[in-house]
Amino acid sequence: MRLHGLARRLSASRSSGFTLIEVLLVIVIILMLAGALVVFVLPQRKGAERNTTMLLLTQVQAALDTYRLNVGQYPTEDQGGLGALLVKPTFENERMGEKWQGPYLKPGTRIEDAWGNPLRYELVDKTLATDTATPDYKLYSIGPDGQPDTEDDVKLYDESESNQDSTTVLNP
Repeated sequence: MRLHGLARRLSASRSSGFTLIEVLLVIVIILMLAGALVVFVLPQRKGAERNTTMLLLTQVQAALDTYRLNVGQYPTEDQGGLGALLVKPTFENERMGEKWQGPYLKPGTRIEDAWGNPLRYELVDKTLATDTATPDYKLYSIGPDGQPDTEDDVKLYDESESNQDSTTVLNP
């Protein structure tokens, strides 16, 4: 009679837990799901970073155009470049300083791309340009590699499309 009770307890304890194979099988399934998630999510993240940078470029472009409408010119490096959109620069001419109606970007806006690189802003010398359709400035991001003039740069305006309107967002 005692043997019978012991056998019953042993069989009850075996059926109440998971075997090592079952636990390993669950771990393998979880790892496979995590691997599939990484394969599908990483490309989406890269696209989201690029789209976020393009949105920031168009926002800065609108701010630059508003600045030009108010002050009469785009900000120069002496005026702080893109920083002049956030903080009133010192102008040599007081009348120009009175025209500044900023900040032109939402306070606290970081003028950095999605990868933490500062946006590049360069005024174009229109006296040397033969094509009048080119914009007065270049505004772009150096992209995820942090190197200028590479394929991954995110540009607001593509020089190869010089006949396009400068307000068109190209090269997304």
